[in-house]
Amino acid sequence: MAGSGKGQASALAALATRRLALVGDASALTAEVLRLNQKLAGIEMEVLRLQLEIGREGAGIQLVQDLHNAEQSAAAATEACMKIEERIMAIEGEIADVDRALAKATSGSEGEAP
Repeated sequence: MAGSGKGQASALAALATRRLALVGDASALTAEVLRLNQKLAGIEMEVLRLQLEIGREGAGIQLVQDLHNAEQSAAAATEACMKIEERIMAIEGEIADVDRALAKATSGSEGEAP
């Protein structure tokens, strides 16, 4: 029976290690989303500035091109954020699976607190 205890301890350690890795991944991705959101806020300010300048001075070729480029950058940053947020949600699902496995392994029944 001592081997069974070691096996369970090893399985619990593997689950805990997996959970720690997943939480680290989620944290890194969350930091990346925050960075992209800050970048997006700056781009949106640039879009507003360009729109105001176009309103005051007219739609010069360079201003229109700059506005178009800024809007494309904003769209790319928004898309990148959405993709990362999807990855975060998938990781959170994996964390929930690991948590259920840990709860089951430590309490003997699924979903019950250890």
